[in-house]
Amino acid sequence: MNKKKGHQRSKHLRDRDQGKRGGNAATDLPTGAPGTLANHAARYLQNLAVRNYTADTIEGRKDALKVFLLWSIERDLTEPNAITKLILESYQRHLWRWKKQNGKPLGISTQRGRLSTVKDFFAYLVKSNHIPANPASELEMPRSEKRLPKEPLGLHQIQAIIAVPDISDPLGLRDRAMLELFYSAGIRRSELAKLRIEDLNRERQTLQIRQAKHHKDRVVPVGNNALHWLERYLEESRPKLLLQPNEKALFLSSYGEAFNPDVLSRMVTQFIKKAEIERPGSCHLLRHTCATHMLEGGADIRFIQQLLGHEKLETTAIYTQVSIEQLKAVHARTHPAEAPKEPPEKD
Repeated sequence: MNKKKGHQRSKHLRDRDQGKRGGNAATDLPTGAPGTLANHAARYLQNLAVRNYTADTIEGRKDALKVFLLWSIERDLTEPNAITKLILESYQRHLWRWKKQNGKPLGISTQRGRLSTVKDFFAYLVKSNHIPANPASELEMPRSEKRLPKEPLGLHQIQAIIAVPDISDPLGLRDRAMLELFYSAGIRRSELAKLRIEDLNRERQTLQIRQAKHHKDRVVPVGNNALHWLERYLEESRPKLLLQPNEKALFLSSYGEAFNPDVLSRMVTQFIKKAEIERPGSCHLLRHTCATHMLEGGADIRFIQQLLGHEKLETTAIYTQVSIEQLKAVHARTHPAEAPKEPPEKD
């Protein structure tokens, strides 16, 4: 293929895949002179990197600190010693009143995440001898919501979503393989985005998930159906998307590079809409559906814990609360009112 045709091909694929490169660029923190909150925040993030925190964790802490720093700067609170418990309680109320672009308030988990980062930041300042006491140490966190996970998709719904991509197109074939893998292996969007060619073992039908949450590697099985579509993608589609010979990412965007996880979320959301399923959801819904379907099929919960990469069994156990099919079966088998009734005796 000559350079002109290669350029035309890659441009065509980018046009077909427009809007999917995206993802938000790394958010820059406000800057400040030595000794200011902003300056200490940058050092705090460097300290997290030295302590081997994951890039995703550091980026999340960075976003949370930026919100706090901008709020503080607006109020001329730029020095660590200017921050008191009363001021942090005011910031907590600010988060509680916060409205997102869609007009909805911040979720409790988001509020807790931002406050936890602030608490850890000030704990770091105490340990580093920049302040004598932690003003956030007695800050009461919002109570966690005890919500059940969203109801999983039905089998016919998941089949409809997976069937949306046009497999005659290189991008559609790639998307089909990704959807099949999400449902088969129950992996996180960040884990799929980080997959490399060598992580797939076709002979053993496994995937190596490297440096997932909590810095733990794990191996997950790949079902026959998912493996079939993965092999088709690797043989028919990936070579057409490859722009740099040394690129090792398993799944390539139309720009020939690894996906941004936020882009994957937007893509899956669109597939759900195109399948005419009227409910919100994205990558995590496929992961949740995978776990629930396996549980309802008789899988041991400890196997599901290993598959999903949960550190605690209690995290996985929540799926037992939404497996309504199992509950219905037990109810029908054990409840006296559901017992088969004998026909009335004839006179």
